[in-house]
This record gives sequence, structure tokens and C-alpha cells, in this order.
Amino acid sequence: MPTESDQPAATPPPSKRLYLFDIDGTLITSGGAGETSFREAVVEVCGGVAPLEGVNFAGNTDTGIAREVLIAAGKEPSQENIMALLDAYLGRLSDRMHQHQGKLLPGIIPLLNHLKQRDDCRLALLTGNLAAGAEVKLTHYGVWHYFAFGAYADDHHVRNELGPVAMARALEDHGEEFTPDQIYVIGDTPRDIECGKAFGAVTVAVATGKYSREELASHTPDFLFDDFSDADAVLAAIAPDQN
Repeated sequence: MPTESDQPAATPPPSKRLYLFDIDGTLITSGGAGETSFREAVVEVCGGVAPLEGVNFAGNTDTGIAREVLIAAGKEPSQENIMALLDAYLGRLSDRMHQHQGKLLPGIIPLLNHLKQRDDCRLALLTGNLAAGAEVKLTHYGVWHYFAFGAYADDHHVRNELGPVAMARALEDHGEEFTPDQIYVIGDTPRDIECGKAFGAVTVAVATGKYSREELASHTPDFLFDDFSDADAVLAAIAPDQN
């Protein structure tokens, strides 16, 4: 009779991973719909055109942008003024999405399809967009349904604070706990890399936004891709099969 020690050891369940995707420049480009909506909102709320040239939209949060815009326009960045500006922005975004030539970025659908089908992978968002803005943009391109939850500009105006929000939301709303080394922050800007490093996550940079491969490399992400067009190669790197 075989003893207990003769029995093959039970195979432990695969370790789950959480993939936190940025939106603009990573999943999609809106063709300028978001920035144009902000400019129009400034005219309505601030009574004129604020000098937006010094405001960096890439990797920023909508709430952070609103604060910078109000200051540039000489207005107090109070909660009331921030909400008025963001409400005006959201009121224009849906129409603007239909007027601009945006698109899904290379390889996104195969990448999301594969990750979504795997039992050991969870998909969520970590984005500077407001939750309502994220839904407008991703619904427009047919990919909103891939993401179970997210951490958004509504949660904090500082992007580096959003990683812990995503971890807490995974546990509180979905009953799944992830350690930082199980979390992949995926984005196209140095701010995405910095955000991931701020809470010990794995950082994945992709040069499909405003920053070149060389600029992103200088911030030493764990993984760096020109784009996600070769989804199999991306998956082999960041989501190796654990079976």
C-alpha cells in the first residue's frame, strides 16, 4: 500500500495576477477628443481660454488637470470649481468621441481576449480618467466590458495614490487579494511607471503614446514594448502560462 509520502503532491492553484491598464495612449487614442472637451469646458466655466500649453495631459489625472487649469485661469481650485469644470468636460465628451478619429491601439483586442479567458488573470483599470469618462471612451471602442473595476481620478487627483485604491477595491468589491508583485501596471507614460513603482507593482511600458521608447526606458520599467501588435510575445513576457 502506498504511504502518504508516496502520493504525488497536490499541484497548488496558479497564482493570480491583476493587470491594471491605463486608457489613453495604452488601450486607445481618442484623436484629441478628451483634450478638446477640456478646452471647451474651460471656455464655459472660466469664461475664456486658459493657457493650457503648460498643462501636461499625458499620464495626468482629470482631477489634477482640472486643478492646474483653474489655477492657470486665475480661479480658485476649490472642490466646487473642479466639479463644475469636470461636469462641463463630461457633458462634451460623448459627442466629441464621435467627431474625432480615434482608434484602438495595435494588439489590444487579442491581448484582452487572452487575459480575460484565463482563470489566473484579472483585468482592471488604473487611469487618470474619471470613471464616467473611462466608460464613455471604452464603450465607444467596445472594450469597457473587459474590466471588472478600476481606480480613477475620482479616487484621487494624484496618480501615485491610485495603486493602493485598486488593491483595496479588488478585495472589498471582489474578494480577491493581490500582493504588489502580482500586480502589473500597464501604461504609456513615465507617470504610469512611477505609479507602479510607488506601490511595488510590476511596471509595463508601451511606446504608443506621446513618449518614445528611449524616454520610457530612462525610467526603467520592468517590461517595455514598442506596441502590443505581437500579442503572443507580450503575453509570453507578462503572462507566462503557469500550468
